[in-house]
Amino acid sequence: MQLEIITPDRKIFAGEATAVTFPGSEGQFQVLNSHAPLVSTLARGPVVIQTATGTQQFTVDGGVVEVLNNKVLVLAEAVVTA
Repeated sequence: MQLEIITPDRKIFAGEATAVTFPGSEGQFQVLNSHAPLVSTLARGPVVIQTATGTQQFTVDGGVVEVLNNKVLVLAEAVVTA
């Protein structure tokens, strides 16, 4: 699936991912390929991205995630590389 993580001032990540774990405001959740459409708010916490070459992690300071047709868009308030 295609993943983009964007803050108000820059694009943090853009690429292919096999799984992404998010800090939802109601609890942690994971998105895999062919996930059902979803919109959720994010709390402060880690976003863990699994790709074919390894794992990356970013800490978001809140935001929104949208999942639709194997595209995941994260609009984050701020991101700190972990």
